[in-house]
Amino acid sequence: MIRFDRFAPSGGDLTASVTLPFERRARSRQRVVLDDGREALIDLPRGTVLRDGNLLADAQGQVLAVCAAREGVSIARAADPLVLLRGAYHLGNRHIAVQLGPGWVRYLHDHVLDDMLRGLGLDVDFAQLPFEPEAGAYGPGAVSGHAHAHDHD
Repeated sequence: MIRFDRFAPSGGDLTASVTLPFERRARSRQRVVLDDGREALIDLPRGTVLRDGNLLADAQGQVLAVCAAREGVSIARAADPLVLLRGAYHLGNRHIAVQLGPGWVRYLHDHVLDDMLRGLGLDVDFAQLPFEPEAGAYGPGAVSGHAHAHDHD
């Protein structure tokens, strides 16, 4: 079985690709089925989060392109920046992984969160799109973990 265990420099010859939803790209060690049907192992340091476009390599120099899969996401929009900021605050307060853009915040679809944001005055739509949440402030690749310096009572 092919074992991709390191990041590859850009510009190499691609050997294969793998398309994964965010939940799978947040795992550092896993068996995957490549887009061409072959099986492989991704074996990276614990805590590694793969991003769309990352390139991985095996010991023989084969290069794997990581692609973000389309998945069900909610996109909350507000014309008023304060309303958008308030919505993002409430998502962050719940430790929800979010992707940010001009005038919008995107998160994995959840109808309860959708209703909460609508109640705060945001417009919420559903879409099938790749999800690339913010990495977080607590280290490379961090998404929403609890490896930070305060307690939750």
